[in-house]
Amino acid sequence: MDDSNTTLSHKIKIESGILLKIGVPVILAQLLQMSMSFVDTVMAGRLSAEDLAAVAVGSSILMPFIVLCLGCMMAVTPIVAQNIGGRKLEVIGKNARQVLWLSVILAIPSFFILRNLDMAFRLIGVTEDIIPIASGYLKAISWGIFPAYAYGALRYFSEGLSVTRPAMFVALIGTIINIPANYILMFGKLGFPQLGAVGTGYASSIVYTSMFIGMLVFTWTHKPYSRFKIFRRVRLPEWTYLKELLTVGVPIGISSAMEVTMFAAVSLMVSTISTLAVAGHQVAINFAAMMFMIPFGLSVAISARVGNAAGRNKPAEARFRGFVGVGVASLIMLFTATVILLFPYQIVSIYTSDSDVTAVAVQLLFMAAVFQLSDGLQVSGFGALRGLKDTTVPMIVNLIAYWLIGIPVAYYLGFGLGFGAPGLWGGLIAGLTVAGILHNLRFYKKTA
Repeated sequence: MDDSNTTLSHKIKIESGILLKIGVPVILAQLLQMSMSFVDTVMAGRLSAEDLAAVAVGSSILMPFIVLCLGCMMAVTPIVAQNIGGRKLEVIGKNARQVLWLSVILAIPSFFILRNLDMAFRLIGVTEDIIPIASGYLKAISWGIFPAYAYGALRYFSEGLSVTRPAMFVALIGTIINIPANYILMFGKLGFPQLGAVGTGYASSIVYTSMFIGMLVFTWTHKPYSRFKIFRRVRLPEWTYLKELLTVGVPIGISSAMEVTMFAAVSLMVSTISTLAVAGHQVAINFAAMMFMIPFGLSVAISARVGNAAGRNKPAEARFRGFVGVGVASLIMLFTATVILLFPYQIVSIYTSDSDVTAVAVQLLFMAAVFQLSDGLQVSGFGALRGLKDTTVPMIVNLIAYWLIGIPVAYYLGFGLGFGAPGLWGGLIAGLTVAGILHNLRFYKKTA
């Protein structure tokens, strides 16, 4: 065998191993955080239909805030990765302090908006008896917004240094706290009043606070971080660093929000078809969302690895690391697609035993199998571009792919041609595919 081929395959093997070592803890952390939302929904369902609906409505309002603001703070990952690659150790501590300030700046409007949404609920036509519960849930969870954002800031800072295991353990602690906190506050145990769905909001605030404390203790005490002098002194916000965070981060937040809203828009369109379509869609989309955590976790690792190489001014190495990451993500998503195609009924049986719902869910799972590869390509390609701090053009790409292609195609296939829910999912495939191709083409061009 040719020595150059042997060397290349060895380099790919080593880089793949590093990516997985960094990315797997992120995947597990994301899955653990998803499990908290699942637990909240299941426990709210044991109270009443109104409480369950209130949590569902409240969560759908909360999610855009979380996605947008946490997306903005994700900028610290490539910034720190590039600084560590360029050995600019003196500014890394400042990056940590400034992203914490950014978390506070973003949390202030989020806090007040979440506490004043009664009018918005009425405008969008939420059932009157659900509004007080949903509003109470959001007011309760608003107390956790400050620690939730601060946790995200410290987590993304560590991810920029390729240190991802602490966030996984912190998420595990949060998951463990979530169940008893829900039980005590929702059902009124240990002398606490029975708060119902509102108790879920307070429990989430407790969980967010615990997770922030966990990441803060780690960041404060981790000896390798002492060289960055993060907490040596408290300084006011510095515009130079905040401007860089916002320049890189706001497009990330908007891009993430556009993807979430595309899926939300398709869910709303499905809800106009039938109750059966909604149930089948919910099963398929929940499983697809869990599978998405795999390439998402790898995209964080790709950002850190590409950013590190870019910081050392090695574009060829950045290209190599980026495309190895895209290749690993694509292979894994090809595997998940195969699993979905081979075992759709077994997957659906985890969620429901209703034969009618199963028929719809299986049909949509086949569509989900098709977009597994597209989803892997787009999120890993975007992760590679984040590593280069290239986020504005990818934001425009996502706008075109998701809102000018994905949603119109979904509407045309679903309602114009009458394919129903599968047609709507065809729009998801179109949007994700266009984004995946264009993100990877841009990364190729940027590292040429």
